[in-house]
This record gives sequence, C-alpha cells and structure tokens, in this order.
Amino acid sequence: MDVVLYHPEIPPNTGNIMRLCANTGVRLCLVRPLGFELDDTKLRRAGLDYREFADVAVFEWLDEAIGGAPRLLAFSQYGKRFHSDVEYRPDDVLLFGPESVGLPEEVLHDPRVAEVLRIPMLPDRRSLNLANAVSIVVYEAWRQQGFPGAV
Repeated sequence: MDVVLYHPEIPPNTGNIMRLCANTGVRLCLVRPLGFELDDTKLRRAGLDYREFADVAVFEWLDEAIGGAPRLLAFSQYGKRFHSDVEYRPDDVLLFGPESVGLPEEVLHDPRVAEVLRIPMLPDRRSLNLANAVSIVVYEAWRQQGFPGAV
C-alpha cells in the first residue's frame, strides 16, 4: 500500500506521516512541490529516527507517484462514501491533498481515481489535521487486512 501526499505543505505533518508509514509498512510518496526541504528540522523532529525505517519516495509529478496503481483512492471532504465503507486492498494507493486546500478538482476527477472517500466529521467543521486523517485511513486499511507484520 502507498500513501501519496500531493504537494504537502507542513513539515511536522509529513514527519508524523513518515513515522506512521514506517510503523505500518506503508510506502510514503511525496509529490513536489513540497512546502519544506526533506532535511527540515521540523520534519526530522516529527519523524524522529524513523526516516531510516520509512520507505519514502519523492516525485516531480503525480503521474510518476501513482504509476500503474491498480486502484487509486482519493480522500476529500467531497467524497460520497466514508473511508470505512470500502474494502481496502494491499496494493491500493491512498491519495491526500495539501493541508490548505485539499486535492484540486482536476485530481479528484482524474479517470484513474476509482473513488473519492471522506472521513466523517461533525457538520460545519472545516477539516482534520492531515497527519490525523492519514492515520485514520491507514489504520482502517491495515485493520481490514489483519494487521500483517504487526506484533
């Protein structure tokens, strides 16, 4: 499973997601432009010493990051179904947008996106923190697969 962050902006969020991916065996793909440098102190602090355990790849273009993914699932407040209403597969690619604006329309309507999903929230709330949102989805997907590799 891959998590793709499209134009991530906030280093601590990406660092926390890096740590999450290292602890769940998920590959993290970052699509430029990034709102930080990979050696950013805040990124390192949030990721702590997990960078050596994380499988992280950086791509110039979204097309490179998703490649020939069998199934691309995008996450947005505009999704029709909840993140928990889908049966996740080990080869899924989970796509998340930048913190300030989410995924742009052209990405949400890309024909390769199998489905746009959302995380339930109370009405009149703007959004969840990106690292929290990715954690919710990754752990639901990992749970459905029986937590392979976990101790």
